[in-house]
Amino acid sequence: MAKHVVATVNEIPPGTRKIVEVAGRSLGIFNIAGEFFALRNSCPHQGGPLCKGRLTGFLEASMPGEYSYSRKGEILRCPWHGWEFDIKTGQSWWNPARMRVRRYEVNIEHGASGLKKGPHKAETYSVSVEQQYVVVEIPGA
Repeated sequence: MAKHVVATVNEIPPGTRKIVEVAGRSLGIFNIAGEFFALRNSCPHQGGPLCKGRLTGFLEASMPGEYSYSRKGEILRCPWHGWEFDIKTGQSWWNPARMRVRRYEVNIEHGASGLKKGPHKAETYSVSVEQQYVVVEIPGA
C-alpha cells in the first residue's frame, strides 16, 4: 500500500474539498467536520467529474408539513446527471447494493513519517515539522 501526501490539514477546511492527482488517478479529498474522506473523481454512471459536484444532505419528512435536513455536506451529487453518493462510504443512493464510487483510506500523519533513509550522506540541519498532513493510501501504487 503506497502512501501519498496530498495536502496539509489546513488546506482543506471543514465543509470543503480538494481535487488532486495521485498515482495516475484523480481524487477528491473531503473534510466533513474534521474527518477526511477520499473518493475517485469519476462517476460510475458515465465518468463525469464527480468530485466537482454539489455537496448536499438529506431532506426528510416524517409526515406532511414536517421536514428535517440531515447529513449536511455528506452527500455528493454528480454535476452531469445528479447521481448522489455518500462521501463517507462511496455508496450511491440510487442502488447502494450495486452502485458505488471507489473510496480510499485517508489518514492524518504528523511530519514526514513513512520516509525511508537513503544511502547518501549529506550535511543536515535541525528541522521541526509543525504541520499535519492528509495522506491517501492507494493499493498497489
